[in-house]
Amino acid sequence: MSAAYDVRVAEGTADREACFAVRKEVFVVEQRVPQDIEYDAYDAGAVHVLAVRDDGVPLGTGRLLHGAAAAAKTDGDLTVGSLGRLAVTQDARGLGVGAALVRAIEDAARAHGLAAVDLHAQTHALGFYERLGYVAYGPEFLDAGIPHRAMRRAL
Repeated sequence: MSAAYDVRVAEGTADREACFAVRKEVFVVEQRVPQDIEYDAYDAGAVHVLAVRDDGVPLGTGRLLHGAAAAAKTDGDLTVGSLGRLAVTQDARGLGVGAALVRAIEDAARAHGLAAVDLHAQTHALGFYERLGYVAYGPEFLDAGIPHRAMRRAL
């Protein structure tokens, strides 16, 4: 597969549907996360980012929560955004798509005046996020039956 792709903030219904399709493929189908907990009330106000191949095929997605939505996940700190739902399709892994999505989410966080980004990483992905400057804190916990750790990066 060609490594040519674009990462952008999702705009409009078609982009949003592409984001949700990637999440369904990765989380619901591949990781068996129940569909009723994959999509939540935070989706409506989140900044979604989308990676698409040059031919329009969606490769990955992620979202940024900010303001009150993020504060609910960051102990009330309105200066910290919450990166979540980062998903890259199996055939696009290893092409740098995940890192590009994280950087796009960080750019969106800066545009919203945030000082840091928090996330809940699946433990198998800790090294990926550490290479991008995130530091784990707190104990391991289960989310959707999958082990996670909280991580943060100052912007």
